[in-house]
Amino acid sequence: MTKKILLFCDPGIDDSLAIMYCILDPEIELVGLVTSYGNVTKDQATANAAYLLQLAGRNDIPIIPGASMPVQEEGTVFYPEIHGQNGIGPIQPPSNFHYHIYPFDSIRTIMENYKNELIIVDTGRSTSLATAFTLFAEQMKMVHSFYVMGGAFFVPGNATALAEANFYGDPSSSNFVLKYAHNLVITPLNVTRSAVLTQEMVNEISRNSQNVYAFMMDPIFKYYYEFYKKSVPGIPGAPIHDLLTIMVVVNPAIVDYIQYDAKVIEESDAKGMSYIDYRPTSKKGNTKIAVNLHYDAFQEQFRIVMLQQ
Repeated sequence: MTKKILLFCDPGIDDSLAIMYCILDPEIELVGLVTSYGNVTKDQATANAAYLLQLAGRNDIPIIPGASMPVQEEGTVFYPEIHGQNGIGPIQPPSNFHYHIYPFDSIRTIMENYKNELIIVDTGRSTSLATAFTLFAEQMKMVHSFYVMGGAFFVPGNATALAEANFYGDPSSSNFVLKYAHNLVITPLNVTRSAVLTQEMVNEISRNSQNVYAFMMDPIFKYYYEFYKKSVPGIPGAPIHDLLTIMVVVNPAIVDYIQYDAKVIEESDAKGMSYIDYRPTSKKGNTKIAVNLHYDAFQEQFRIVMLQQ
């Protein structure tokens, strides 16, 4: 049975790769995309998602614009130096292409249609997902499970010394989701920073004529990798944080877990920092937190899907 995924995202290069992977993996049925601010503006994220779906001829997948700013912040910061001016590195979606968008209430309809088969994955700021929890509380109880890319537990952050970017971008919404999401799995920087895409892997995919996204793999990788070469000297490739979260849905065994309830600091110099009570006498929680990646298994799964084997 396919994994029916409703993806909350902010494409963004690694979100774009996550969308591509969902389209290409026969074990995944992508039932909707909720787009919001984060790596780029909400409008740009929506256009990028539509462009990626159109390339694959998948205009049947609903695109649902979500939040344009965080709950408690006055403004947002975007990251063209990481993701490009429009979010897909040097790739420029056509300026004149048309696409259909769906109202936010479509999230409720999707949950009612798929009920316990639905898996919600959030790879961006959690503002839109927290809003959906507030508006559609009863329907959220129907969802099978939740996967969130965010946090950094006992490892450095990437937005600040302590905080990962998604949790830092809207810590109040992240805290809300961590509190109310059931069957929750978090894929933090502990594992995503090791999910490195290399030039060798990209070259192999770029030569694969069966992959509709092959033409853009090399240019977006090179753009993404340039940032990481400067920010993480010696890194052999670019970590694909959001895509790993999708892969874990299909193959949970590619990471190891600990099980604790997680929280996010909402204010002070530690804003966005995720933490758990790791003392010997603390109780185990209900949230699975990925802490170790099996890289060979990750690489093999990525190759199989992206090479359409």
